[in-house]
Amino acid sequence: MLQDERHEKILNELKIKHAVKVTSLAKELGISESTIRRDINELHQMGRLKRVFGGAVSVSADMASRETDVAARSQINIEEKERIARYAATMINDNDFVFIDAGTTTERMIGYLEKKNVTYVTNGIVHAKKLIQKGFNAYIIGGLLRPSTEAAIGTAAIASMSRYNFTKCFMGTNGIDIERGFSTPDIGEAAVKTEAMKQSYESFVLADHAKFGLISSVTFAGLEDACILTDWTPDARYRQFTIIKEIERL
Repeated sequence: MLQDERHEKILNELKIKHAVKVTSLAKELGISESTIRRDINELHQMGRLKRVFGGAVSVSADMASRETDVAARSQINIEEKERIARYAATMINDNDFVFIDAGTTTERMIGYLEKKNVTYVTNGIVHAKKLIQKGFNAYIIGGLLRPSTEAAIGTAAIASMSRYNFTKCFMGTNGIDIERGFSTPDIGEAAVKTEAMKQSYESFVLADHAKFGLISSVTFAGLEDACILTDWTPDARYRQFTIIKEIERL
């Protein structure tokens, strides 16, 4: 395969996934990892991508201020989200009082939840519906409904959570950055996320690899405020700031 062809394939993968691993590219393209590393170095020098430990991320993905709707986001990195959601569900124990944030990966958690003596609270309309359909003890917080994420936000939502003491919360995010932490495009939704984590004994952020290196409009927590559950980490430096659990393929 010619160099230009390899470069084009690497960049096309980045358009779809926003982050790629050297090992995965080498296997997919049928060439050595050393060749992939040289290609990534050259593309990095050309400003076409950003080289990170073990792979590369898209330079066009540094800002994630625009937000697609729920239906569109649910079709991105499906396999990775399923693995993360399945693992997250196993972390819930009897007598837990759990907050589940509105989001496509957190929504997938519900399908893997087992019947336990657990109370769930959520700000996601779809999440609440799925929880009660499975027969779980579930509450939905009140507030202004945001169409793009189908979530309750605003002062009423924050006020209703202020009296809760969650044992665990499972959060979604639009971006993860070393300096800017966890971020999301909407101010109202960020405030709800901050309050939920403040009221939780343990906090977990569910995010596939494509969220690393992205910065959205509003930071709702620092990296040190939550454990990250992901499929893989594009940059090893993140491990200096928080606990990261990579969920392997089954």
